[in-house]
Amino acid sequence: MRREFCLGRGFFRGGGVASSPAMASLLLLLLLLASPPGRLLAQSAAAADAPNVTKYAAQNAPPDALPNVVPNASAQKSATGSPSPSQAQTEAAPAVPLPSAMATRSKVPSESDYEEVHIQPAVKSAEKAKFDPNSPAAAEAAMDPGLRTHTKPIRVDVDLVLVPVTITDPSDRPVLGLAKENFVVLDNGEKQEIENFSCEDSPISLGVIFDLSGSMANKIDKAREAVGEFLKTANPEDEFFLIAFSDKPALINDFTTSVEAVQQRLLYTVPKGRTALLDAIYLGIAKMRQARHRRKALLLISDGADNRSRYTENEIRAIVKEADVQIYAIGIYDVSPRSEEERFGPALLSEVSEVTGGRAYPVGNPNELSEVAARIGLELRNQYILGYRPSKPARDGKWRKVRVKLSAPKGLPPLTVYAKMGYYAPGE
Repeated sequence: MRREFCLGRGFFRGGGVASSPAMASLLLLLLLLASPPGRLLAQSAAAADAPNVTKYAAQNAPPDALPNVVPNASAQKSATGSPSPSQAQTEAAPAVPLPSAMATRSKVPSESDYEEVHIQPAVKSAEKAKFDPNSPAAAEAAMDPGLRTHTKPIRVDVDLVLVPVTITDPSDRPVLGLAKENFVVLDNGEKQEIENFSCEDSPISLGVIFDLSGSMANKIDKAREAVGEFLKTANPEDEFFLIAFSDKPALINDFTTSVEAVQQRLLYTVPKGRTALLDAIYLGIAKMRQARHRRKALLLISDGADNRSRYTENEIRAIVKEADVQIYAIGIYDVSPRSEEERFGPALLSEVSEVTGGRAYPVGNPNELSEVAARIGLELRNQYILGYRPSKPARDGKWRKVRVKLSAPKGLPPLTVYAKMGYYAPGE
């Protein structure tokens, strides 16, 4: 059988060489390429040119024609330009499946990608963290900002109940000098052990709620003097704020330790409009959330009942019961009320005040305002503070009644006890 191969212009026949020595060299080259070492050499040469071809195709192909393909690792060069160690094992080593998180990418992460991950880890935003509740980012997003520091968190002892108590004699004067053994505290009818007992002039956060409705025009000067007398009894460490109200309440002076600053702001107030009394009480209770001291009290000065508020009487009753704030009220009432609101106004102020452990003082003559205000200030300075931990603590968020009884020493006249009527137990 005769085989013929066309080599340029000469022929190689099965029997011998039919051309020049150049033909013989070419024949030897073909024989070399046909051998196993020759084939390996040809594959290596083709692999060396493959990246340039791929780059050219990527540069000249339309954007939508680029496939989402992971390049073969054997076609990549190492940083030095020589074949990487993995290239020598390409044919012998089986393909290793990519992790699921990596298989969805359009390219294998390079060495620089891994360095970036380890040096600057990506942090999920709070919005994205909620879709992965078990991730560290979700735990960070849910953490209270106050716990993200190296300082220990402040813990409030919600189990300790503090009850300010005022004791007066038949002339309505404060009675001092009583001991812890003279008091009995009942919590929902159960006798409690008094752990803390004091009768010191401790600092108070005070708020003045001042009526600036039009009907106060002929009483405004006496009312300003009353605020001044009330503040004269203040402790140097006390803090104050001022809220004025007519058609709506407004914060006139924020918390300050300066009595003069509050009095100065009152000088520029002008009475006009109607009476949003309940809204002003709500604003005062809300402002007390920013108070620095644990003892808190509001002084309310008004000449009439509410006729403008958005909040209802029932809503305000519930709010003052929840707030740990004593309320004292000075009501300047007409002898002959002209409306239903004025007729029931005194009863409302008495109820709101007494449930907090404060009191309401009706005043018929504006000249009495300063004396009553000074008396309230002195009463706040001469209170007993009783502290106890309920023997049957509850965390049901329900109202718990508090009653303070007095076992006065012999020889004293009948005494009157003023204390808050209860508190809401903490919730779960």
